[in-house]
Amino acid sequence: MIGIISYGVYIPKYRIKPSQIAQAWGKEAADMEKSLGVLEKAVASVDEDAITLAVEATLNAASVIQFDLGKIGAITVGSESHPYAVKPSSTTIAGILGLSEQLLAVDLEFACKAGTAGIQLLSGLTESKRIKYCLAIGSDMAQSKPADVLEYTASSAAASFILGTQDTLANILDFTSYSSDTPDFWRRDTEKFPSHGGRFTGEPAYFTHVIGASSKLLEKTQLKPVDFTHAVFHMPNGKFPKEAAKRLGFSAEQIKSGFVVSQIGNPYSASSLVGLAAVLDIAKPKQKIFMCSYGSGAGADAFVMETTPLLRKFQRKNTNSVQSQIHHKQMIDYSLVARNIINKYRI
Repeated sequence: MIGIISYGVYIPKYRIKPSQIAQAWGKEAADMEKSLGVLEKAVASVDEDAITLAVEATLNAASVIQFDLGKIGAITVGSESHPYAVKPSSTTIAGILGLSEQLLAVDLEFACKAGTAGIQLLSGLTESKRIKYCLAIGSDMAQSKPADVLEYTASSAAASFILGTQDTLANILDFTSYSSDTPDFWRRDTEKFPSHGGRFTGEPAYFTHVIGASSKLLEKTQLKPVDFTHAVFHMPNGKFPKEAAKRLGFSAEQIKSGFVVSQIGNPYSASSLVGLAAVLDIAKPKQKIFMCSYGSGAGADAFVMETTPLLRKFQRKNTNSVQSQIHHKQMIDYSLVARNIINKYRI
């Protein structure tokens, strides 16, 4: 059975509070964190991008089990902040990590679900035994227009998952997707920053697709929310995943362990995957995990996983857990963020 044999996360150490961003733009800052459900967000350094974040996450994944990355036969990199419009991130990451040149390398874009789409695509290659080990990455330096509502939550992080059929920490029991042409979020090729439909992004977009994919998978597997110990949903803010979980019948306790948005914000393609890693950091063997990502444009990928006894050994060796990186932080002033924006986009 296809499963996760190792995983790693990288969260930049810099943090900033949404209220400070609002204050910098002369907007109402009181209760900003409470209204968004986000206390602070992770900010990449000036010398970091989606590629460097992905490299760090993968090195963390490989180091725990001393995995030889030369054995990887396929890599997907899901992101909506690839550094180049024309030049693959996947080959650059593969080159830095020393992966074999006999390699399937693919860049994926589907807003915030590009990372989970990679897991689905690679699962087929691995389960069919065409490729023994695959690497699925979700990495983003989330884009947002200065002073736009997205700036309060858009953050940076990466999550990397090595997939295989032997010595798995968690097996992927099943998955499904739900997609439609719902233009809630977009950026044309010549534009520097994305646009969005405001309140339109909630009900007809996020909730329709997350609940659609989740309900379909629960029906397909004949499982109920009570059968799961943990659940993870894409976290664009602190409210949407809680509401989606409630509508589907999941409890606040089930989503607690993977609920990282309040501490790091929304790192787009890495959001649900960092949440999954946080769950795997503390889960026990033989526990079922439900996960559903969401990507604007729009679509959702839902997964059913079950942990194995090997997870305990991995947890003991893992020195770069999600919570350890969340707590390793340095608060910064918005002036530093503004300088980075000006330097990157020349505005």
